[in-house]
Amino acid sequence: MPAPAATSGRALRAAIYARVSTREGQDTSNQLRPLREFAAAMNYEPAGEYIDTESGGTSDRPAFRRMFEDARLRRFDLVLFWSLDRLSREGAYATLEHLRNLTAAGVDWRSYTEQYLDSTGLFRDAIISILATLARQERIRIQERTRAGIDRARKEGKPIGRPAHVVDLHKLEGLAPLEAAKLAGVSVATIRRRRAATV
Repeated sequence: MPAPAATSGRALRAAIYARVSTREGQDTSNQLRPLREFAAAMNYEPAGEYIDTESGGTSDRPAFRRMFEDARLRRFDLVLFWSLDRLSREGAYATLEHLRNLTAAGVDWRSYTEQYLDSTGLFRDAIISILATLARQERIRIQERTRAGIDRARKEGKPIGRPAHVVDLHKLEGLAPLEAAKLAGVSVATIRRRRAATV
């Protein structure tokens, strides 16, 4: 087992992140026990545990958000998690951004079950490169699906984009542009554009 890195001659402060979905019928103890034992074996200094029991398909998780807030405050040096899909199931792009945000905050990250996912290890740059490639491919696929959906909607004669805001200029007659915009719930530019079109 590799020796842990030290920060200014002291042990690394490690936070633990664990997550299960209530739909999976599990609890976090299966992750927490080995993560705690691993952290102790590595001589990491305990720096808090962040536990969510909900889907990883969104970053809107209480403990997850709190962990990133604490990362920005440098309350720990490293985040230890069971596996990458426990950290996030939002897709390659979003997951890569989460890892980059930790790194930008000066916090390392490490997967317990995936030894190659270790920002303190030899393969860090290679892993980031692979994740970045996957993220690019994911974005390309999303863009292709979006374009295909728009093309299909056009062929079916469906309107594209947001519906135009109906502005009754007769009711706004005599009002200053700013007052008319507030009353109609649109921008001043929209009022001026609609008025100019009727001249």
